[in-house]
Amino acid sequence: MYTNSTYMLTMESLVIAPSGVYPAFLFGTLTYCFIVFCNVTVLSTIALDRKLHKPMFFLLFNMPINDLIGATAFFPQQVVSILAQNRSISYPACYLQALLVHLYGAGSLTILTGMAYDRYIAICCPLRYNSIMSSNNLMKIIIFMWLLVITLIVVLLALVTRFKICRTTIVDIYCNNPSLVRLICDDTRINNYYGLLITVVFQGVSLIVVIFTYIQILLTCVMNKSSDARSKAIQTCGTHLVVFLFLEFNACFSLIAHRFEQAAPSLRRAFGVSVMVFPPILNPLIYGLKTKEIRQNVLGFYKRKVSSVK
Repeated sequence: MYTNSTYMLTMESLVIAPSGVYPAFLFGTLTYCFIVFCNVTVLSTIALDRKLHKPMFFLLFNMPINDLIGATAFFPQQVVSILAQNRSISYPACYLQALLVHLYGAGSLTILTGMAYDRYIAICCPLRYNSIMSSNNLMKIIIFMWLLVITLIVVLLALVTRFKICRTTIVDIYCNNPSLVRLICDDTRINNYYGLLITVVFQGVSLIVVIFTYIQILLTCVMNKSSDARSKAIQTCGTHLVVFLFLEFNACFSLIAHRFEQAAPSLRRAFGVSVMVFPPILNPLIYGLKTKEIRQNVLGFYKRKVSSVK
């Protein structure tokens, strides 16, 4: 008797010409190595420097961990399939990739929401910041964020295991919940309803919280008489808002494209890939190297290394 774990699935073709196989493999491998290097640099810098053991950096510490999960879920499988010119994947491997992809997506929105709340308290309630964002409260916030993400996403993917698949073609270039649900011929309304609930929780609630916090921050900045403090707050929060909106809208359009068959497959692929590729590259550069304290530590470390070599 066949079970889902015995099936080999076929993912959507990457449409790479034979002459482009090795350049694409090299580009994907170097991109993944760059992502790992940048995110590990940010992680190790925050972990090793006691001056950075502050609420903002503890929240930021979760971002490179999450980005490494997303990049590792996406890049290794892609570059191996490019080199082998084989788009087959076993059902268990596809299921694991889908689980990691959704943990990464939900984690990104949740962490960015937590960081927005931190900036809101720091700018709008500076006198109460240390009491609200105490070590105890901060640990509770971080544990709650990850428990929420892991619980809801595990349930989302667990609902798929109730069914036996009747198709073997993944309608995407990587595995995710919508593409796994499309392999099922039975009634999947519960999966669809729960998927909509997940979307509302992670994207809807995150958007509401971020909009509220940034309106409050903007009003506080407008009333602040110090031009330096105002410009610094707007610059920091402006960058954060751009990253959040980029992730929010790309993830939203990618999910919408899956639900409407009229949507062009190329559009769905473009939105899906951009969510997996750009945040892990840009986040360590924007939140890491652009942050003065982290940049100074990283540059100081490499200067010491260069001096010791000389």
